[in-house]
Amino acid sequence: MPLLNSVVQWLNFKRTYEIQLYNEHPFEIQNEVLFDLINSAKETKWGKLHNYDKIVTAKDFQSAVPMQRYNDIKPYVQQLLEGEKNLLWPGEVKWFAKSSGTTSDKSKFIPVTKESLEDCHMRGPKDVFAQFIKNYPETKILKGKTLTLGGSHRLNKSSNNSYHGDLSAILIENVPFWAEFIRTPSVEIALIEEFDEKINKIIETALDQNVTSFSGVPSWYLVLFKKVLEKTGKQNILEVWPNMEVFVHGGVNFEPYRKQYYNLFPSEQMHYMETYNASEGFFGIQDSPHSQDMLLMLDYGVYYEFIPMDEWDSDNPGVIGLKDVELNKNYAIVISTNAGLWRYIIGDTVKFTCKFPFKIKVTGRTKHFINAFGEEVIIDNAEKAIQIACDHTDSIVNEYTAGPIFMDENHKGAHEWIIEFEKAPNDIDFFANVLDNSLKTINSDYEAKRFKNLTLEKPHIINAPKGTFYNWMKKRQKVGGQNKIPRLSNDRKYLDELLNMLAE
Repeated sequence: MPLLNSVVQWLNFKRTYEIQLYNEHPFEIQNEVLFDLINSAKETKWGKLHNYDKIVTAKDFQSAVPMQRYNDIKPYVQQLLEGEKNLLWPGEVKWFAKSSGTTSDKSKFIPVTKESLEDCHMRGPKDVFAQFIKNYPETKILKGKTLTLGGSHRLNKSSNNSYHGDLSAILIENVPFWAEFIRTPSVEIALIEEFDEKINKIIETALDQNVTSFSGVPSWYLVLFKKVLEKTGKQNILEVWPNMEVFVHGGVNFEPYRKQYYNLFPSEQMHYMETYNASEGFFGIQDSPHSQDMLLMLDYGVYYEFIPMDEWDSDNPGVIGLKDVELNKNYAIVISTNAGLWRYIIGDTVKFTCKFPFKIKVTGRTKHFINAFGEEVIIDNAEKAIQIACDHTDSIVNEYTAGPIFMDENHKGAHEWIIEFEKAPNDIDFFANVLDNSLKTINSDYEAKRFKNLTLEKPHIINAPKGTFYNWMKKRQKVGGQNKIPRLSNDRKYLDELLNMLAE
């Protein structure tokens, strides 16, 4: 272990110097990434179709390659799943990260190439710890282990040579052998698909370990830590793992959970680092303990473009590179990557808080959604589920809006739906059950979070009197014209406004 720590510290020092170049040469780094991608893929089916051998400028690239969504690349993905080679990226793709679907698919399967795995997805966590050690040089995290919860989907065989599952499961399967010395639990336990069983096994094997860090989605770890306290009878997690130093979190907004984590870790020595990573790539790291924004990672084999959100609904929205972004303006991200995603719209929005180096905050999605617990419910999911529930209960919905009920010390999370019925169901609880089951069928991430009520309870339905939404919109001076009732929200602003109005 001392030799391993020395090697890690030397690599961290070297990498910290490379990241400092983001401040001095961001545009040169991104330009080099773009043409490395183009040169790598010019002999693929995609590269030949879009004349990659003739591209010499970034503008040439924009002209040659149209922007893509998942449905645009789905035929290629299907062929890749069946073992076809040299389609979007050179060679064969062995791994596919399964994530929540589009409007027409329950799940998406995002290619994870060898290059994207090594140079993007696995490089991100290494840089997280390099930045943490830079900020806290007296840290002792390398003397302990990282707690790993693992994904909700075990890897499944797609063909003779390819596998799909949660990105976290793919990463666990591919980490180097020496990671076993600094991680708990074992791979076998981390990849257990049955969540209750996995939690119990982690508690059995990790309580006596020197755990100094953990990383993942806040909501899932709350479930684990509450079980740990039940098992041990301790008052907080530091009584179980006294040397815990850092939680590396991402996937959902951390703010609703922050107070609960402060109660679980009542110490100023506990730190929190946000990351921006997704099935499509690893994009950002909170590099400073003094601000909540994240450093945009420029040399991971990801080339970035941005669509101003004030042009999002236009027929021909402008697309700009890093040079032309403005501070505090909302942008949709477009990426081209070493996974063979070309000018791919991932659906996230960000704003820049700093230049040189370029830092961002994730501001949401390009569409209304609920993703308070990693469930990624979009409006299309909600509309389909509402219609199914109406069909099964002989009811008619006039208007609705939905948002999260955040976890607290005594309650699990849930979705709260305020629904104004034209014709109400005879049994509102049955309506909620059908809505819930329909969402599970439509959205695999929602289904995973609802598994055995571990993270999400079934929907809470409030039957609002007729005229509620009209009166609410009138009160907000948003009646008529282009004004629309917000269907989904990732916070409780609209729900609380309506509930306060109903209570008057």
